Amino acid sequence: MSDFEEKAREALANPQNVGEMNDADSVGTVGSPDCGDMVRMWLKFTEKDGKKVIDRASFQAFGCQTAIAVASMATQLLKGKSMEEAAALKPEDLTGDLGPLPPMKIHCGQLVENALKNALEGTSTESKSGETISSNIAQNQPKGSIRIVPIED
Repeated sequence: MSDFEEKAREALANPQNVGEMNDADSVGTVGSPDCGDMVRMWLKFTEKDGKKVIDRASFQAFGCQTAIAVASMATQLLKGKSMEEAAALKPEDLTGDLGPLPPMKIHCGQLVENALKNALEGTSTESKSGETISSNIAQNQPKGSIRIVPIED
């Protein structure tokens, strides 16, 4: 088992800051049509020395284990960062103790980065009580019907 796999396994065994944050100041949600993964990140701000800084961060992830592990690490790293400092973080910064992601998993770090940037931009600021990623997916299913057309030999 590689060092990355061992650290990812540890992060998955005890993920930090999982779940909705009802008093969040901002919420960011992103999804990948390529792999079907989605990440939602909640941010709560406070003021420190006249600057707006992240007091708490939490997440929900729907998809691969690496996205969950990276989001868990990222929410821990964000505490105390100003909005500018958080916005400057790259996927490789957000992985924390996981270290560099394998090439096939780089998109997981990018998902977390984009959820963070989405929350920082305030493009998704409402979080309704009880709203989760899976309920959001269910509510936004395309409308219509499926027609089955037999294929002739």
